[in-house]
Amino acid sequence: MALAFDEFGRPFIILREQEQKTRLRGLDAQKANISAGKAVARILRTSLGPKGMDKMLQSPDGDVTITNDGATILEQMDVDNQIGKLMVELSRSQDYEIGDGTTGVVVMAGALLEQAEKLLERGIHPIRIAEGYEMASRIAVEHLERVAHKFEFGQNDVEPLVQTCMTTLSSKIVNRCKRSMAEIAVKAVLAVADLERKDVNLDLIKVEGKVGGKLEDTELIYGIIVDKDMSHPQMPKQIEDAKIAILTCPFEPPKPKTKHKVDIDTVEKFQTLRLQEQKYFDDMVQKCKDVGATLVICQWGFDDEANHLLMHRNLPAVRWVGGVELELIAIATGGRIVPRFQELTPEKLGKAGIVREKSFGTTKDRMIYIEHCANSRAVTIFIRGGNKMMIEETKRSIHDALCVARNLIRNNSIVYGGGSAEISCSIAVEAAADKHPGVEQYAIRAFADALDAVPMALAENSGLQPIETLSAVKSQQIKENNPCCGIDCNDVGTNDMREQNVFETLIGKQQQILLATQVVKMILKIDDVITPSEY
Repeated sequence: MALAFDEFGRPFIILREQEQKTRLRGLDAQKANISAGKAVARILRTSLGPKGMDKMLQSPDGDVTITNDGATILEQMDVDNQIGKLMVELSRSQDYEIGDGTTGVVVMAGALLEQAEKLLERGIHPIRIAEGYEMASRIAVEHLERVAHKFEFGQNDVEPLVQTCMTTLSSKIVNRCKRSMAEIAVKAVLAVADLERKDVNLDLIKVEGKVGGKLEDTELIYGIIVDKDMSHPQMPKQIEDAKIAILTCPFEPPKPKTKHKVDIDTVEKFQTLRLQEQKYFDDMVQKCKDVGATLVICQWGFDDEANHLLMHRNLPAVRWVGGVELELIAIATGGRIVPRFQELTPEKLGKAGIVREKSFGTTKDRMIYIEHCANSRAVTIFIRGGNKMMIEETKRSIHDALCVARNLIRNNSIVYGGGSAEISCSIAVEAAADKHPGVEQYAIRAFADALDAVPMALAENSGLQPIETLSAVKSQQIKENNPCCGIDCNDVGTNDMREQNVFETLIGKQQQILLATQVVKMILKIDDVITPSEY
């Protein structure tokens, strides 16, 4: 580095070797990429399955997250390597599309990369490996279609949905009350589901949490919870058959947009101004009373005078309610959000069977429950727990369960869990490899070996002998021709996943295989990595 001056005497710095970049080519580049991908997969491997471990992540500002949700772990981790970032995106796309199986997809991709490394060392061209993987993934996805079962359920017969949600919750921290959590998730999804169109809008399900109480106190509310209290302590705490005015205009006299100044030089002028303001407040409150409102929910605050008037006129009010909550309240109560007092009409009021304020514990924390709404399509899952981290993790677990229930409503095919689907696919892919004459058959066999990585990790995390357990289950599947045999993680004493009621959605499993194969193909096709040198 050197300092030089231009013709005007201004200094500038000359950096030598500006163009010097590090470059990895050919096999070295592929090996470096593969080891980066494997490193990320190794982190998640231990958190797979019902006996998986949790990870504790601390953010730069000191917030601590404890989770075993693959997508969350990778989101919070600061990954610098470009291939590592690809793995993070892989997990994120599984989370956006399916919502569950985010750990499995990364473990799967890591296993595929590991197998590809062995093939590259033997001198097989990366493109042939990628093509073999592509063929194998097609075989596996078709095989899953064949071994899948259709699940019939209706509004009254929800047991199949609950069982599948319990499978996804059993690997989470909430597994001691997974039954009640799964029931809450299924009821919430069915409340907002459109069964004819086979569609579920998860935005209508609000997940709220409050520290305190215990996990078992978690409840489903057919309505909306707002983390606010009545604006005046003497307002009624319970309103039945409420007619709700939802306002986005403040309870204040209007302020001119231009800059202005009011000169008051006599007492009379001040009193006139005060009376004028009071009249404004009076008119506003009267307008709300005239249309028949018995509760006002306002996006903005109002000062003490408006509050006092509202109290005297027996008009309970809630202030500072956020925009998203306002929209949900409007959807639930069938009301309209009113931007100006002049536009208030009786038709725009929302209706709710009961609005009540509930306080929690000794902390004087209060929340408002709006229940028995005119349109019960908006529901709230209210989570209680011992600390903030517990509530956050429960929210993530509930999100996974909601996504599983939604996927089952969209497509009611299931495959059996516990690694049974992967082992079954592995056997099918292995058998299909013999039919391909070219070099691809090596890649197809490698794909079959990689599929075994998921049941292997399950066995390892459950404290079983991984190789023994896997080979025993595999031979049992081949002998009995039963694709439901999986790893007995919970020591129930049977390998049959039908008896253990361990189910996973078909579309989730197919998506895992397809996404992992796509990312691995992409990584294998990179043969030149150019990175700028670090100063």
